[in-house]
Amino acid sequence: MAQAHPQSAKRRAGIFRTKSIEESLAETTESEYSLKKRLTALDLTVFGVGVIIGAGIFTLTGRAAATVAGPAVLISFIIAAVCCGLAALCYAEFASTVPVSGSAYTFSYATLGEFVAWIIGWDLLLELMLGSSVVAQGWSAYAGVFLGHLGIEIPKSVAYGSSFDLPAFLLVAVLTALVCYGIKESLRVNLVLVGLKLFVVLFVIFAGIGYINTANYTPFIPPAVPASTTGGSIWTAPLVETMFGMAPSAFGVGGVLAGASLVFFAYIGFDVVATTAEEAKNPQRDLPIGIIASLVICTILYCAVTLVITGMIPYQEISTEASLATAFEHVGRPEFATIISAGAVAGLTTVVMTLLIGATRVTFAMSRDWLLPASLGTTNPRTGTPIKLTLIIGTTVAFIAAFTPVGKLEEMVNIGTLAAFTLVSIAVPILRRNRPDLKRSFQVPGSPFVPWLAAAVAFYLMLTLPLETWVRFIAWMVLGLIIYFVYGMRRSRLAVGAHDIPAPDYSAH
Repeated sequence: MAQAHPQSAKRRAGIFRTKSIEESLAETTESEYSLKKRLTALDLTVFGVGVIIGAGIFTLTGRAAATVAGPAVLISFIIAAVCCGLAALCYAEFASTVPVSGSAYTFSYATLGEFVAWIIGWDLLLELMLGSSVVAQGWSAYAGVFLGHLGIEIPKSVAYGSSFDLPAFLLVAVLTALVCYGIKESLRVNLVLVGLKLFVVLFVIFAGIGYINTANYTPFIPPAVPASTTGGSIWTAPLVETMFGMAPSAFGVGGVLAGASLVFFAYIGFDVVATTAEEAKNPQRDLPIGIIASLVICTILYCAVTLVITGMIPYQEISTEASLATAFEHVGRPEFATIISAGAVAGLTTVVMTLLIGATRVTFAMSRDWLLPASLGTTNPRTGTPIKLTLIIGTTVAFIAAFTPVGKLEEMVNIGTLAAFTLVSIAVPILRRNRPDLKRSFQVPGSPFVPWLAAAVAFYLMLTLPLETWVRFIAWMVLGLIIYFVYGMRRSRLAVGAHDIPAPDYSAH
């Protein structure tokens, strides 16, 4: 491991010290922190689709339509997709320019400095760990439904909603072992499950078209109603309403925007593709393809499913838990519920696995920078994966999923992701200004306008999240700041200084 270099430490004093692109790339050559480059553009696209299509399409569609947006949840999905699309362009430029594990954390370290990088890394850890816990519980619920259709009942004492959710715990345990075994092996399983999931999604679309009643689309945007009539309060109302003294409401135009911030959870995934940058065979070409292709495919499928479900059943009657299955029961086809439940079980499995991989790769990058204990991030020579980190994160997620009544915590995942989107979008024009010499195989069109627009849209969606979500988010970030100032600020590579490691030349000259 590299030793301290005192002159380097002096040169890089301050919490906003940045790490050069060359240093980030050089660290990938260290044997104890080396990941295997085994992923193709197809692997990355499947990886993205595998995590994007999951909880959103199986649960959030119905919840957003029934509680905040009505049939106009279609517009909510489009708004969320536009936000993600703008951010995806920024991620694609960064990931192809800086093909290093860590996603937004690594990108910000090179542009906005170590302090901001820590905030984003801590933020991403919240998004990925909590997201995998939430989805694991959703998987447990659908697994219970699926097994119930087969005549198998899970004991209520250990089933979904109990004090110990055994199915969720076992799912995370098995997937943690698989992720430890190897990234390529994990994605082979992912490929099979994604195929099954896409079949079920297409089944919902084509089987449901014949049951659409166009009268259910009227009114497309239901009139706004006071939030008190839907069980809301100042704590559950969008922050932007609280800031400007507006009465909390649901539906209407405000409901459509609130729906966009809620269904945003459905798109989390394309940014996780960037966390595997270091494991791509040809990152400059394959990462932009994987990020953008997975987002486009999933947006088309989401919009189609939304049109079908809101056309099959009045939005007031859509289930907030298993919307796809209950929609077919509503039209007299309960036998389809078994097929849909099986697809949900497969679909949510891939989401949990992909989020686990993302969480380990972000913390791997942080430990390689010594912001977390360096020994945690070392990779196993045989599997090429950071086994210690994977076991720690997998165990934590398993216990959160098994013991915690998550409830609305998907909104916590959303605010963490949107915060990362905002900072990554801001960082793109900064890196272009500071390092115009770098070779960029993909460039965001219309820079700096498009990156600034991406940041503005993401920040506005953050403001549409509830006040209680902001309070929890701030509490999590305060905890992260304490850890940084007590440990990471004094022990990071840039704080103590490290000998420069020869790096490949990624500049344009």
